[in-house]
Amino acid sequence: MGSFYFPGNSWLHRLSAGLKLAILMLAGGGLMWIHHWPVLLVSLLGVCILVQQSGVGIQKLWSHLRALSWLLLALILFTGFVQTPEAALEVGLRMSALLLGALLVTMTTSISQMMEVLIWLLKPLHIRGWINSERVALVFGLTLRLIPELSLQWREIREAQVARGLKPSPFTMGVPMLLRTLRRAQEIAEALDARY
Repeated sequence: MGSFYFPGNSWLHRLSAGLKLAILMLAGGGLMWIHHWPVLLVSLLGVCILVQQSGVGIQKLWSHLRALSWLLLALILFTGFVQTPEAALEVGLRMSALLLGALLVTMTTSISQMMEVLIWLLKPLHIRGWINSERVALVFGLTLRLIPELSLQWREIREAQVARGLKPSPFTMGVPMLLRTLRRAQEIAEALDARY
């Protein structure tokens, strides 16, 4: 299956998963309270420097950001239309910093490390018998792995249709994509049932 994780030996890779997730949560919350575009720009530049230090290549980064860039552009244009150009600039800088920060964490932290953090966070509820923390962490990990797999499936379907001489369209691609996703979800459900 696909994965956002990019193996490496940078200081960001060596940082503990819990600390990275805590910093991301605090930074994300802090950025929501900032409404001055110069500060947001500095924050975005800081995240870009961290991405450069992580050793993740621009091509690898863009392959994950390409689909989200259209959504970000639509959000900026909509904000500029209903509010002001300055508000649109703020939204663009804020969301870019948040997206890059979240992607940086997922590309420098393996899914197993994130699952360990989640199990630790849910330990009090697990001890009380309210939830099965390992099962919740497993579902979380499978979900994270499924997200990049969906983009890989979309690309495979499009390439297959082009190879057959068909013109890809949302309908001709949507039906096989839906069937593949449902089949994959069924496989995951069966794997969970077999494990627990």
